[in-house]
Amino acid sequence: MNRVSAIIPAYNEAQNVASVLHVLKEVPEIYEIIVVDDGSLDNTADVARQNGAIVLSLPENQGKGGAMKAGASIAHGDVVLFLDADLVGLTVDHVRELVVPVLSGDSEATVGIFEGGRASTDWAQAVAPFLSGQRALRRQLLVGFEHIDMSGYGVELQLHRQLKRMGIQPREVVLHDVTQVVKEEKLGLVKGFSARMRMYWEIIREIPRV
Repeated sequence: MNRVSAIIPAYNEAQNVASVLHVLKEVPEIYEIIVVDDGSLDNTADVARQNGAIVLSLPENQGKGGAMKAGASIAHGDVVLFLDADLVGLTVDHVRELVVPVLSGDSEATVGIFEGGRASTDWAQAVAPFLSGQRALRRQLLVGFEHIDMSGYGVELQLHRQLKRMGIQPREVVLHDVTQVVKEEKLGLVKGFSARMRMYWEIIREIPRV
């Protein structure tokens, strides 16, 4: 029987993660929900537990890729679904559109593309859809990722490149009216902008290798 493990990497997402968990709990295909608390300084782990998630707490911040890898290492599902913790507008239908094609065997992997949310997130994914953190894939494919560098925000590019090497083209799924809480809202204008620039730098470093 195919089962889906939902994995949410989360760093200081106590204000946002519950809304994503509320949606996941209503998706019949989801077997388990794993929140990887990536060394958070707030009560992300407590909020996740209170909302029914299995919580894996990392003692130090590993970056998004490290958190994803840690979550996948304890997942039991045949299909792994990765979602960001700060999604806005996510629905049960969105999640099912990501996981059902993989469960049914129609596709080896899917990737979610924002549309109709915020101009900034829509534009980024329209230009480079492989930057999306919303993905579903068969768990057996993760064997190929054991020895690649999945640190930091370049993880989506790493995933894209590895799937490409396997000859797999993820099916693009449009996530209508979905967006994210931007870093400037989380951290304030100055710190948020600085964090955004670091994220872009990590991604840009990987682009020539895609």
